[in-house]
Amino acid sequence: MNYLKIISEKLQNKQNIFLTGGAGVGKTTITKNIIEFYESEAKKVAKLASTGMAATLINGQTLHSFLDLGISSDLDELERNGKSEIKKKVKKLLSSMDLIVIDEISMVSDTLLEMIQFRLNQAGFSGSLLVVGDFLQLPPVVRGYGEVKFAFESESWEDFDFETITLTHIYRTDDKEFIELLSSVRDGYVDENIHNNLNNFIKPLPEDKSEFTFLFGKNNSAALHNKEQLEFIDSELFVKKAQIIKHKKSTKDLEVERFMGDARIEQELALKIDAPVLFTRNAWNYFNGERGVVVNVDNSFVYVQKSDGVVVKLEPISQSKSKWSEKSVNGKKEIVEENIFSVYQYPIKLAFAITIHKSQGMSIEDLIIQTNEIFAPSQFYVAISRSSNPKRLNLIAPSTQWHEIVFVNNKALDFVKAHTC
Repeated sequence: MNYLKIISEKLQNKQNIFLTGGAGVGKTTITKNIIEFYESEAKKVAKLASTGMAATLINGQTLHSFLDLGISSDLDELERNGKSEIKKKVKKLLSSMDLIVIDEISMVSDTLLEMIQFRLNQAGFSGSLLVVGDFLQLPPVVRGYGEVKFAFESESWEDFDFETITLTHIYRTDDKEFIELLSSVRDGYVDENIHNNLNNFIKPLPEDKSEFTFLFGKNNSAALHNKEQLEFIDSELFVKKAQIIKHKKSTKDLEVERFMGDARIEQELALKIDAPVLFTRNAWNYFNGERGVVVNVDNSFVYVQKSDGVVVKLEPISQSKSKWSEKSVNGKKEIVEENIFSVYQYPIKLAFAITIHKSQGMSIEDLIIQTNEIFAPSQFYVAISRSSNPKRLNLIAPSTQWHEIVFVNNKALDFVKAHTC
């Protein structure tokens, strides 16, 4: 089925779309293809997400920044913070958009969706809305101990009248038994059979742990493991500093640092010959999450040998933060997207460990999951679905029962079952 053609035609006919499906079904690929199609037609596309990290995955902006919501979490706060009146430039920007893409919709709360609708109505937005994500993955972030409420719990969800398109074919692996296991884990379902299947992945850890990537739930655990394992390699340490180019003089260092953290860009990339690395981007000769080993480093290039023996010659690539603004083009005022700053760094990171959160979008072949750092609904599903080769998947024995690790938000599960069958 040509989803790109189907979705593009529906969007151009002003039908709002909810694109969903489990991990590894190609949501991001189709989303990027739709964006490229629109931009090739000289149409304006706003690429948005609720968090900085999610926004960087589609080279976009956060919803709060683009819609001028400040730090408001709901409409009442928007008014209290003096943000309820739409600025002229924001109104002009929104009304000029042909398509608004919101990625990782599962992380958008009900009140945030209400603010989105409020702003779009204020601006007289007449384009289409494409929201993308899986409500059985990462949930909205809530302040304190507040209740998690999803976008679909808002009346605005019904007002947008989304047509749901569900992708089902998993590209990350073709192991049918593992795909069935993933489906059960995604639903938070554990019976005796699932329990036994998960136990089968608990194996003695290999002596050479450097062959595997550890997936942790906590940043500190991943950082410490990477540091300790790198020290075991007896060779020269190379530190590659990210190069930053500010296109706007007003750019603040803190903004650049936050962007680099969100985009998984190392400020100082520590490498050694023989150190295993993961590619953090997709290219014609490597993919996001693919593993390799550093075989040479010089002033300009890093050489990484992949498992098939092919050596990839890497140079720093740029990732930019952009912003829409009004500019004079050929004597006429137009809304254009321009870069605020660009960061150049090699598209790799140490492969000893990574956090579950930062592994989003990756396909990792050699994987060890620390199950004792699972603390959120659907977090274990996100972790185990990174695996592209179940034969190379290891689970560290949990200190509790599987049903306490394999769990989901029941509201999300009910919605998915009712709307994406």
